Amino acid sequence: QVQLVESGGGLVQAGGSLGLSCVVSGLPFSVYTMGWFRQASGKEREFVSAISGRGGTTASPDSVKGRFTISRDNGKNTVYLRMNSLKPEDTAVYYCAASTMGPSSADYRYSYWGQGTQVTVSS
Repeated sequence: QVQLVESGGGLVQAGGSLGLSCVVSGLPFSVYTMGWFRQASGKEREFVSAISGRGGTTASPDSVKGRFTISRDNGKNTVYLRMNSLKPEDTAVYYCAASTMGPSSADYRYSYWGQGTQVTVSS
């Protein structure tokens, strides 16, 4: 059974930092591209970042470049998202997801999803 379990969400003031983790089980972790997406209340799901299986390739949209950093530890089957300089508009439920394809912003390319963790940024 494949499981993706996110943790690390919470409430933080604007300008602050937060780190998310996603522990994966039930699949060959180092083979899978891992992605982070987010969904704010009343909005569509949005791509945040992705990293290839060996960690050599990453992708992220301009909205988070320079503020968010994705990384992974294949020995721990864990992918991380370090978020700095947080803004109120970063408030959302953050999901990790796994894909057999390369890093992509297309959510349909991700086969497995976690349950999400809430991040709230206060102004």
